[in-house]
Amino acid sequence: MKENAMKIVIVLIASVILGSCVKGDENMFGKQKFKLRPEQIKPIATGHGSCLATNMITIDGKPVNFMYREEPDNENDSGWRFFTGLEDDEYINNPKNTQIYDVNTIANYDKDIIPYLNSPIKTAYERNPQTGKIEQVLDFEFEE
Repeated sequence: MKENAMKIVIVLIASVILGSCVKGDENMFGKQKFKLRPEQIKPIATGHGSCLATNMITIDGKPVNFMYREEPDNENDSGWRFFTGLEDDEYINNPKNTQIYDVNTIANYDKDIIPYLNSPIKTAYERNPQTGKIEQVLDFEFEE
């Protein structure tokens, strides 16, 4: 999944450079019906910068079940990458399925991530399916 996420980062950064980004209920690939309307996004985790998140979170409304923080790609990037854990390689390899968001936006979709947002770079977490709690993943391999 890490290698696929890097491919998405490159495509998404290029899109931002070309002036595309999320605006209201429209993303860089056209109209999408986001689970939350812009007026539902509250300032609950501001100041963290941007992140990557899949449409399964923002359009389908599924919870964040896997997240990791890598070295940021630029000064606006927090390094956070958010997934439901249901994304397969085909889904991840399609750049239309992942967007750049403000971390605050994703925190509004899943407030359970908020306590972990100040975690250091090279930290990963997953939701325990038995307890529903987010726990640190100690064996996640980050690229050097």
